[in-house]
Amino acid sequence: MTALQPYPAYRDSGVEWLGEMPEHWEMRRVGTVADLRVSNVDKHVKEGEQPVRLCNYVDVYHNERISPDVPFMVGTARRREIRRFRLAAGDVLVTKDSEDWTDIGVPALVEYAADDLVCGYHLAMLRPNRAFLDGGYLFQALRDSRLAWQFRVAATGVTRYGLSHNAIRSMRIPLPPLPEQTAIAHFLDYAGRRIQRSIRAKERLIELLEEQKQAIIHQAVTGQIDVRTGQPYPAYKDSGVEWLREVPEHWETRPSKRTFTPRKELARPDDIQLSATQAYGVIAQKDYEDRVGRKIVKIFKHLTKRRHVEVDDFVISMRSFQGGLERAWVSGCIRSSYIVLQPATSLDVTYFSYLFKSVGYIRALQSTANFIRDGQDLNFGDFCKVYLPFPPIETQRRIAQFLVSTNNDIATTLDRYRCQNDLLREYRTRLIADVVTGKLDVREAAAALPDIDPLGPDDPHWDPEATNTVSPEPLDHAPPRPHP
Repeated sequence: MTALQPYPAYRDSGVEWLGEMPEHWEMRRVGTVADLRVSNVDKHVKEGEQPVRLCNYVDVYHNERISPDVPFMVGTARRREIRRFRLAAGDVLVTKDSEDWTDIGVPALVEYAADDLVCGYHLAMLRPNRAFLDGGYLFQALRDSRLAWQFRVAATGVTRYGLSHNAIRSMRIPLPPLPEQTAIAHFLDYAGRRIQRSIRAKERLIELLEEQKQAIIHQAVTGQIDVRTGQPYPAYKDSGVEWLREVPEHWETRPSKRTFTPRKELARPDDIQLSATQAYGVIAQKDYEDRVGRKIVKIFKHLTKRRHVEVDDFVISMRSFQGGLERAWVSGCIRSSYIVLQPATSLDVTYFSYLFKSVGYIRALQSTANFIRDGQDLNFGDFCKVYLPFPPIETQRRIAQFLVSTNNDIATTLDRYRCQNDLLREYRTRLIADVVTGKLDVREAAAALPDIDPLGPDDPHWDPEATNTVSPEPLDHAPPRPHP
């Protein structure tokens, strides 16, 4: 691809946040180059109206491009509403109200149109005047954070934020000549598809590594492999437990209530408040807020009714049927509706922390399904229905050490892939910003690009499965093989 350079000459745009723009560009308000239509067609089915498919807020928020693959909602509309709000290729849809002001002004480009496909509620439909504005360019321009900031500044509301018609029409955008707009849209579309393909490939690698990690944990904690050799144990026996099936001959299976008992102690005066989280275990609320970057609701009354938790206890939370039991990393107190478990016998806590997060154990919890069906929390009685494997304590420690080491290796690789994807997203954001504001001239580069991406979905020989068929990088040691 041709190296990108600035334009030969610039002039003051007259807009503080933009600064200089190419000499032959102009600043225009959106309302002077596009027709604004704000739909009132909702999802309700009304007698006497025609059936339609609705492109709604969620469709725009989760899809940069409106294509036939989007699962549109069904509704009804009057004839004049269908005529006015029927989508056309090249339209740009924008989210116009939301409970979060950062979700205002999210754009999507319409690439698919049909007689029964109309713009739904909570959206603004911008139909470009094709003599002045290319829809693909408008879509790319609205993705730039500085341009989109105009929407957020103009949004009004307290609990729900919205954009007035005038706020949308008054938004100012830099406007190159029409042929140049088309070139910019083509260049950014081409580059964006390639960047997105790289991101998706790494996301697939991350999925495969996560699956590999879960498989290794399940095989190790249930005795399907001996972590010393990566092979099955020499001899197995029937465990008598459906979710475990066979276990190594020298292992036990024990009732959960013999292994863990409920901690009855209520909160102590100096206990800090804890949060039970699927991602981090049971940690201090302040620590959780720092990790996720947001505040959570705190309780200041009836703290003495909360339950006391010690380090290395386990907590049954309202989400345990989805993600297993949470290990406590600090002592403190937790909400009274949760159940705190303390070891009733000598065991390796790290081994059981992996067991309680394994896919097999979670499925076994889910098989006690009455509490899910009845809308109730998982309780101690449900926990007791699931029998546990109980290897010799030396074996528990060996499995725990192996899983800590293996998961550290996998975590390092996962962090690298996630970092690479973050950098790709940052590069894509910066590229869009520099191109739509005229900091980089892409005319020559766009002219050299094919109309059809030879590695993209426009190519009739493109195979998405082949494109995304990737394997994770090998670990420092070979992953264990499952017991047949």
